[in-house]
Amino acid sequence: MGKKGKKSASKEDPNSRTVCQNRKARHNYEILDTLDCGIVLAGSEVKSIRANKISIEEAFARMKDGEVWLYNCDIALYPQANTMNHQTRRPRKLLMKKAEIKKFAERGEHTSLTLIPLTVYFTRGLVKVKLGIAKGRKLHDKREKLKKDSARMDIQRAMRARNN
Repeated sequence: MGKKGKKSASKEDPNSRTVCQNRKARHNYEILDTLDCGIVLAGSEVKSIRANKISIEEAFARMKDGEVWLYNCDIALYPQANTMNHQTRRPRKLLMKKAEIKKFAERGEHTSLTLIPLTVYFTRGLVKVKLGIAKGRKLHDKREKLKKDSARMDIQRAMRARNN
């Protein structure tokens, strides 16, 4: 017997679910490389993330004592946790292999690059963070990118209109 239906064309894992995205990151920074890594969380933090109560708009990552830490990630309090709740903006350790830390995170330490969290998502019940190594954009670079994106969208609209 063959499989029924089509395979989805998306590259995403069907078991993963995106919880939060940093939309400003792609505007303010030029993303050079990305890496998926785990994050150390308390139980109430995971419950709060499942309820989409997380913000990574102001978050960034830094190396400290050979480990990578996520700062300014705001995970709201989980109301049912009562006294066992967590601090909302505490630094959280990111789980990476030593080779990944050496290759990826140290690049951000030695040069003028920054480690920015791009998305937070669940994979097979585990919370993951997609971390990007990024270079900051100047104001004129941001304007130039908006012009290019606008021109590209206009061309795509014209091509679609022509095909119909």
